[in-house]
Amino acid sequence: SQEKLAELSGCHPTYIGQVERGEKNATLESIEKIASAMNVSLAQLFEKIGESSADSYPMKCYELVAAKSKSEQEHLYKMLVEMDKYKNQ
Repeated sequence: SQEKLAELSGCHPTYIGQVERGEKNATLESIEKIASAMNVSLAQLFEKIGESSADSYPMKCYELVAAKSKSEQEHLYKMLVEMDKYKNQ
Protein backbone atom coordinates (compact mmCIF):
# COMPACT_ATOMS: atom_id res chain seq x y z
CA SER A 1 0.00 0.00 0.00
CA GLN A 2 1.03 3.63 -0.33
CA GLU A 3 1.10 3.94 3.45
CA LYS A 4 3.46 0.98 3.84
CA LEU A 5 5.73 2.24 1.05
CA ALA A 6 5.78 5.67 2.67
CA GLU A 7 6.70 4.14 6.03
CA LEU A 8 9.47 2.00 4.56
CA SER A 9 10.89 4.77 2.37
CA GLY A 10 10.66 7.60 4.87
CA CYS A 11 8.52 9.63 2.45
CA HIS A 12 5.17 11.16 3.35
CA PRO A 13 2.13 9.09 2.24
CA THR A 14 0.65 12.11 0.45
CA TYR A 15 3.89 12.52 -1.51
CA ILE A 16 3.86 8.84 -2.53
CA GLY A 17 0.29 9.23 -3.80
CA GLN A 18 1.13 12.39 -5.71
CA VAL A 19 4.13 10.73 -7.37
CA GLU A 20 2.07 7.67 -8.27
CA ARG A 21 -0.65 9.81 -9.86
CA GLY A 22 1.93 11.92 -11.71
CA GLU A 23 1.01 15.07 -9.80
CA LYS A 24 4.56 15.51 -8.49
CA ASN A 25 7.95 14.69 -9.92
CA ALA A 26 10.03 12.59 -7.56
CA THR A 27 13.49 13.74 -6.60
CA LEU A 28 16.46 11.41 -7.16
CA GLU A 29 16.77 11.08 -3.41
CA SER A 30 13.16 9.96 -2.98
CA ILE A 31 13.41 7.61 -5.98
CA GLU A 32 16.39 5.93 -4.31
CA LYS A 33 14.46 5.66 -1.04
CA ILE A 34 11.41 4.20 -2.79
CA ALA A 35 13.49 1.67 -4.75
CA SER A 36 15.26 0.63 -1.56
CA ALA A 37 11.95 0.27 0.28
CA MET A 38 10.68 -1.94 -2.55
CA ASN A 39 13.89 -4.02 -2.50
CA VAL A 40 14.59 -3.29 -6.16
CA SER A 41 17.54 -1.67 -7.86
CA LEU A 42 17.17 1.62 -9.68
CA ALA A 43 17.72 -0.29 -12.93
CA GLN A 44 14.83 -2.63 -12.14
CA LEU A 45 12.62 0.29 -11.18
CA PHE A 46 13.16 1.98 -14.55
CA GLU A 47 13.59 -0.96 -16.92
CA LYS A 48 9.90 -1.22 -17.79
CA ILE A 49 9.23 2.48 -18.40
CA GLY A 50 7.14 2.87 -21.51
CA GLU A 51 6.05 -0.76 -21.56
CA SER A 52 2.50 -1.74 -20.76
CA SER A 53 2.52 -3.91 -17.65
CA ALA A 54 -1.15 -4.89 -18.10
CA ASP A 55 -0.18 -7.98 -20.11
CA SER A 56 3.14 -8.67 -18.42
CA TYR A 57 2.87 -11.84 -16.38
CA PRO A 58 6.30 -11.39 -14.77
CA MET A 59 5.19 -7.93 -13.59
CA LYS A 60 1.84 -9.27 -12.38
CA CYS A 61 3.66 -12.01 -10.47
CA TYR A 62 6.14 -9.55 -9.03
CA GLU A 63 3.37 -7.22 -7.84
CA LEU A 64 1.45 -10.10 -6.28
CA VAL A 65 4.49 -11.47 -4.46
CA ALA A 66 5.82 -8.04 -3.44
CA ALA A 67 2.58 -7.36 -1.58
CA LYS A 68 3.08 -10.42 0.64
CA SER A 69 5.08 -10.83 3.83
CA LYS A 70 8.64 -12.17 3.63
CA SER A 71 7.43 -15.54 4.92
CA GLU A 72 4.67 -15.71 2.30
CA GLN A 73 7.16 -14.70 -0.40
CA GLU A 74 9.44 -17.55 0.62
CA HIS A 75 6.58 -20.06 0.48
CA LEU A 76 5.42 -18.82 -2.92
CA TYR A 77 8.96 -19.05 -4.28
CA LYS A 78 9.37 -22.62 -3.00
CA MET A 79 6.05 -23.57 -4.60
CA LEU A 80 7.13 -22.13 -7.96
CA VAL A 81 10.44 -23.97 -7.81
CA GLU A 82 8.68 -27.27 -7.08
CA MET A 83 6.14 -26.73 -9.86
CA ASP A 84 8.95 -25.95 -12.27
CA LYS A 85 10.82 -29.13 -11.27
CA TYR A 86 7.66 -31.21 -11.75
CA LYS A 87 7.00 -29.65 -15.17
CA ASN A 88 10.53 -30.50 -16.33
CA GLN A 89 10.32 -34.19 -15.34
